Amino acid sequence: MNTVLLVDADVIVRNQLAEFLRDCGLRVVEASSAAEARTFLAEASLAIDVVLIDARLPGAETAFALRAFVAQAHPEADVLLAGSLDKAVDHASDLCEDAPDLPKPYDPKSVLDRIRRLQAERDRGAEDEG
Repeated sequence: MNTVLLVDADVIVRNQLAEFLRDCGLRVVEASSAAEARTFLAEASLAIDVVLIDARLPGAETAFALRAFVAQAHPEADVLLAGSLDKAVDHASDLCEDAPDLPKPYDPKSVLDRIRRLQAERDRGAEDEG
């Protein structure tokens, strides 16, 4: 079962998407900040497969910094950034690299499809290595 770390400060939006993903068979861990996300990532008992981060995450650590941290410290996890492109332009220095992967507001079906595609790519990569 895939485990998704959903990082979004909006509790209503986060809970609705988390419930949808759970109903679809995914394990979902919810975080409201980058600091909380780092706590879950440090937990050895959690094997996080996908980290979905709201590009407009408030707080001292930006969503882009959290994305870079996850890519560096947890390369086994796929990272998806969600947000509107115009908001991301204000925060991203290199759009080709830092543009959001998913639009926000979330379309739960699109999020699920993207997670399933990432899982299929990971599974194919594991088969190729084996």
